[in-house]
Amino acid sequence: MFDNLSEKLSRTLKNISGQGRITEDNIKDTLREVRTALLEADVALSVVKDFTTKVKEQALGTIVSTSLTPGQEFVRIVHDQLVQTMGAENAALNVAHQPPAVILLAGLQGAGKTTSAAKLGLYIKERLKKSVLMCSVDTYRPAAIEQLHTLGRETGIETFPSDPKSTPQAIAQAALTEAKRRFIDVLIIDTAGRLAVDEAMMQEVKELHALLEPTETMFVVDAMTGQDAANTAKAFADALPLTGVILTKADGDARGGAALSVRQITGQPIKFIGMGEKIEVLEPFHPDRIASRILGMGDVLSLVEELQRKTDTKKAEKFANKLKKGETFTLEDFLDQLHEMKKMGDMSSLLEKLPGGNMLMAQFNSKAGAKKLAHTEAIILSMTVKERRNPEIIKATRKKRIAAGAGVQVSEVNQLLNQFGMMQKMMKKFGKKGGMRGLMNAARSIPAMRNMMQGAGMGGMGGMMRR
Repeated sequence: MFDNLSEKLSRTLKNISGQGRITEDNIKDTLREVRTALLEADVALSVVKDFTTKVKEQALGTIVSTSLTPGQEFVRIVHDQLVQTMGAENAALNVAHQPPAVILLAGLQGAGKTTSAAKLGLYIKERLKKSVLMCSVDTYRPAAIEQLHTLGRETGIETFPSDPKSTPQAIAQAALTEAKRRFIDVLIIDTAGRLAVDEAMMQEVKELHALLEPTETMFVVDAMTGQDAANTAKAFADALPLTGVILTKADGDARGGAALSVRQITGQPIKFIGMGEKIEVLEPFHPDRIASRILGMGDVLSLVEELQRKTDTKKAEKFANKLKKGETFTLEDFLDQLHEMKKMGDMSSLLEKLPGGNMLMAQFNSKAGAKKLAHTEAIILSMTVKERRNPEIIKATRKKRIAAGAGVQVSEVNQLLNQFGMMQKMMKKFGKKGGMRGLMNAARSIPAMRNMMQGAGMGGMGGMMRR
């Protein structure tokens, strides 16, 4: 997400980097290009006007900090205004209510309400440690009821047995009664959608709101609808007392205009953003982190949180201790690390959270990357235990056998062994020269690794480690 906007803003903001001070003359062209970049990203015109006006006012009234150049100061102002436009800070989900806390999801058909209901249910179950009951009241599309049941089975979340012959109001009332009887913490109601906003849909969702008195009324919007997202958001905000927004399919939209528009239009915070089809991929929306991604600064905090959730911390600690003791890094260790990487999912979703990662993503083909990882795993699995622990014994005859077993060329086996040899050297320095700082310095000693780190904006990390 935001690829096009990020690229254009990064290029545009470089134009002011050499200026001695911020003046109306030297930011005029830059502001015009920022405006164009936002419009091309499908940001609503009213939001673009407000954004550029505020950036100009702040820039011209700013005394440049002694620790920053005028160009850096201007980038900071743009960053801060992006944050304000998207809502200043993350707004937590409100489920602190006498059970059940009701969450009502509303939006157009195809926006991703049913999938979002399951993603939200899993988030509440796993991260908030609360019991959840999901219920579909979409009697116009029986397939939606079955879809929610299927997602419930996949996630281990209970679903209410909705009767498609009943009315949405009757189903909602029955689900609420059941949730109260069983002391369920959170009841999620997935409402019906239409292809366009109509009076009947709005009346129905208003009645459901009055009946359920939800603690959260969430507007679910497809990020790929662009300008239409702002218009639809306004219609729902006028009809319902919304408390928040879920932005879906953000991984499929390189523009990102909806994220910058919908907060301003509805007056309510974006609480979650869906970054993929997998049921686990629902992230709390942090405006400051998203602003950093847009400007190519990465989102290291989200990356760390994701790593903590998805990786085996005990195994990672054991591995780190092994390296600190100076023990040899083997191909078996490497295979373990590959398995941990596979848990993380799509590599591009990790790269975009690294500072400068958008530049690496431009060169990264996820299909090619996944194929390369699969080949690497197959090569190591074709080796004997002795060969994995002592790769130096792998000569010509062994290489041919390993290549045949993995279904690859001998050249790929040679490439893996060469790369692994460089990794072994790095890992030895990790143990000898002070942990992560040693690893970073070791990486810089290898040209290919040094170029990658500089491209990812990691060149200064050694200095950070010394502080």
